[in-house]
Amino acid sequence: MFKKLSERPVAEVQNEQVAKWKEEDLLKQCVEAREGATPFVFFEGPPTANGKPGIHHVMARTLKDSVCRYKTMQGFQVNRKAGWDTHGLPVEIEVEKQLNMSGKKDIEEYGIKEFNQKCKESVFTYTDMWREMTERMGYLVDLDDPYITLEDNYIASGWWILKKFFDAGLIYEGHKILPYCPRCGTGLASHEVAQGYKMVKVNTLVVKFKKVGTENEYFLAWTTTPWTLASNVALTAGPDIDYIKAKMLEGENEGNYFYVAKALANKVLGEGKYEVVEEMKGKDLEYMEYEQIMPFVKPDKKAFFVTCMDYVSVEDGTGIVHTAPAFGEDDYQCGRKYDLPVLQPVDEQGCYTETPWKGHFVMEEGLDVEIIKYLAAENKIFAKEKMEHNYPHCWRCNTPLVYYAKPSWYIEMSKLKDQLVANNNTVNWYPDYVGEKRFGNWLAEVKDWAISRSRYWGTPIPIWRCECGHLHCVGSKEELVELAMEDIDTSIELHRPYVDDVHIECPHCHKPMTRILEVMDCWFDSGAMPFAQWHYPFENKEAVETKLFPADFICEGIDQTRGWFYSLMAIATFIMGKAPYKNVLVNDLILDKEGKKMSKSRGNTVSPFELFDKYGADATRWYLLSVSPAWTPTKFDEDGLIDVVSKFFGTLRNVYNFFVLYSNQDDIDPANLEVPYAERPELDRWILSKYNQLVADVTEHMDQYDHMKTVRAINEFVNEDLSNWYIRRARRRFYAEELTADKKSVYATTYEVLVGVAKMIAPIAPFISDEMYTNLTGEETVHIAYFPKADMSLVDKEVEERMDLVRALVTLGRGTREKEKIKVRQPLGEVLVDGKYEAIISDLTPLILEELNVKRVVFENELDKYMNFSLKPNFRAAGPVLGAKVKAFGGYMAKVNAAEFVGQMEAEGKVTIELEGESFDVTKDLVDIRISAKEGFAVAMENNIFTILDTTLTQDLLDEGLARELVSKVQQLRKQKDFEMMDNIEIVVEAGEEVKAAVEKHREHIMKETLAVSLEFAEAADKYDLNGYKTGIAVERK
Repeated sequence: MFKKLSERPVAEVQNEQVAKWKEEDLLKQCVEAREGATPFVFFEGPPTANGKPGIHHVMARTLKDSVCRYKTMQGFQVNRKAGWDTHGLPVEIEVEKQLNMSGKKDIEEYGIKEFNQKCKESVFTYTDMWREMTERMGYLVDLDDPYITLEDNYIASGWWILKKFFDAGLIYEGHKILPYCPRCGTGLASHEVAQGYKMVKVNTLVVKFKKVGTENEYFLAWTTTPWTLASNVALTAGPDIDYIKAKMLEGENEGNYFYVAKALANKVLGEGKYEVVEEMKGKDLEYMEYEQIMPFVKPDKKAFFVTCMDYVSVEDGTGIVHTAPAFGEDDYQCGRKYDLPVLQPVDEQGCYTETPWKGHFVMEEGLDVEIIKYLAAENKIFAKEKMEHNYPHCWRCNTPLVYYAKPSWYIEMSKLKDQLVANNNTVNWYPDYVGEKRFGNWLAEVKDWAISRSRYWGTPIPIWRCECGHLHCVGSKEELVELAMEDIDTSIELHRPYVDDVHIECPHCHKPMTRILEVMDCWFDSGAMPFAQWHYPFENKEAVETKLFPADFICEGIDQTRGWFYSLMAIATFIMGKAPYKNVLVNDLILDKEGKKMSKSRGNTVSPFELFDKYGADATRWYLLSVSPAWTPTKFDEDGLIDVVSKFFGTLRNVYNFFVLYSNQDDIDPANLEVPYAERPELDRWILSKYNQLVADVTEHMDQYDHMKTVRAINEFVNEDLSNWYIRRARRRFYAEELTADKKSVYATTYEVLVGVAKMIAPIAPFISDEMYTNLTGEETVHIAYFPKADMSLVDKEVEERMDLVRALVTLGRGTREKEKIKVRQPLGEVLVDGKYEAIISDLTPLILEELNVKRVVFENELDKYMNFSLKPNFRAAGPVLGAKVKAFGGYMAKVNAAEFVGQMEAEGKVTIELEGESFDVTKDLVDIRISAKEGFAVAMENNIFTILDTTLTQDLLDEGLARELVSKVQQLRKQKDFEMMDNIEIVVEAGEEVKAAVEKHREHIMKETLAVSLEFAEAADKYDLNGYKTGIAVERK
């Protein structure tokens, strides 16, 4: 006996399954069941547990879980270790909020030790919520033994990696311009900057820099950051760009002379408003001097002259660039070339330390207006304009970034560029354009990695510095203990302030060396996980090098392109010399149904827990993967999820429960029924052909990480092939009283398909698949079963073609009935179909008769006798294509054999015709096809397949229609009264003479269909409409 699927609330059922899986340790079972098999290595990207999980995490984890389950079912051993990213500024900011702090000063007054302890406690704030979400959604991952980036063993592996970089001479301290967040008090790596661009409106200026020794000659330079003008020390021209000295002929600058790039002169000065006095190359301007634009900061070396650099262009601006080495990478490099001073009147909070605006944040709203007022009063503005441009903001706190010359530690990734590019070329990216374009282009222009952060809660950079200049990088806790001048042991915690208090002796001058105070970029933590999660190389060295690296598969969001994907590649390329992953599935954002980003402020966020409660995890997972490919944005619409519950899972449940009802009633074990495939009826061979083709298709889709195609293919099969055709067409075979060969075949076929479908959906819908599979097979779980393998010998395209042709004819006929408002239960005389199909499907006409409820199928060689077929140009589409020849096209259409023309166009997609000596391809959109049936008939056509229904209703047909309508109403009443399917009933009918006559004529059929033991004419209280006749109907259980 098979169990029915539970009717209890879905959340209740699934929570019980979760508890069962935990008790049985399903993950361990999955791993142990594949002991000795080929490993499939998966790396879990570590989330931060000090934030709540959301629907986007369900999406990413569904993708990961489905792949890991699929690979397990394919025979691979798949270990799945969870991870927690526990360091970094987001954690610090959260703790600062809790403690009502504002910046570094408050933290240091509170105490680094105490602050970091709060951070350590904070990172696990929402661990229970993450665990609940992970378990409830069915994500099988080892949460009991995760890697945690704050643990000493993890940090020690990070130290070892950093020491390898240091010993290779790839770590240096520089004064590069660093995108700096004044709110967070730390620099950002280039891949972090890329995550925070926003469109902002700014005031841009063309500023007049007065040439030394002249009365009215000026260099014009354009800037989008007026606040940096106080730090200006040079102007920069392109050495090979053409410049002019121009005299203004009109306006308030009439008589003044301006230097500007020739190509931009009209745009900047105004066409016709100037005359060219002199032309020169940029290199001719080199070392020309000008007056300081803002005399608030005095330089300590020569400044205020024209320099030449190749980065200058004439795409916008004036062709002359204002240069402030303190606030721009190009400017800084120019400053190094010309030995320019670095004027930096801005502190770490981004506030002026000098100038009339001392104490103000340089990006403060309105400050640019004050600066403009000052410059205008000094007559130093040539033009101003408001423009919108993309400006980088801190991805953590949304503060505008300041480009700032700060000491910082770097890994010289630029030296590994070629190797990074080569390694990326070995990776399969899904979609490929992310790897080739977005990530590939990034690596091809890779910048050195700014790894230091002037913060507190993070992996301390293990570099000790002596006042004599010597540096030493410590690579393990044991090395630190051995070198320490203080009495410490290996119980020391590898965090600030504990390691800050440790000194080591300088081997050169023997003075104490002190650790530099910076901590590591937390992307370095997560990028080290292939090694640090196993405490490599101190433990598991051989396993990592032979079995646990690289990953066969990783999956994270598109925002990780320059985050985790990059840090993994950077570290692995150096440590192992190869890519850290073989296959990368990239998922995009989840948006609301209008395509807007979800946010609390918009009120359009979705709680995964509420979805699990209402619809269950299976439906949520299935829906998320069905909307669009994972790598494009997913628009979340709850109505779509409701559709999935009813149309897919509801249909699947109905098919399963129907099968279980009859197999239990017949008390048979379908698994042991042996019916050779060749001896099964064509309908069974058709569904098995469709099923095996589906297995082949789904396997191909899953191997390509295309979940949307997987889900949609299974949807189509279950809804259309299995339920809407096979079970519906085979239903009466289950009713047969004797266990004939035909009945054995339908049981064996349905059982095989249902077991196969349960296994096929298991990676994506783990709950219902497990319930179905264990009920059907008695096995322990579907999740250690093997994924179905397609038996291509059972794929019979000829059988599929025959059955699909019948289905197409039936679909057209049903559509015609609907259009003509003729109920399906009303029999019709005949349907006419093209005579050319007789040889193909004549033996399948019983299916058409029953499906369309007609008395005869007529194969007609001259369909034209029953319909009018006309073609005209679709002038709106044809006009632009054919132009003046559209009239000739109309004449051609009027003469052509319409049926033949449309047939060719349907078959080939186009028909090539000649009009007035010129060839044209006529496609369907250029033609207005009109088909009308002759009196008494109704026609439908699609893909050049026709059906013509005879719509004439005789009295016999009308009577039979009334009888069928009565059967339908009785069946509805049986259902309303909760009768069992096999209960016998008594029927009472109160009706007029027309209905009585029809009921008497079809009494036997009505009673057989409804399992009635009696059918009487008498009073019945409840009245119903039977094709326009008011009829009383009552039913009672016998």
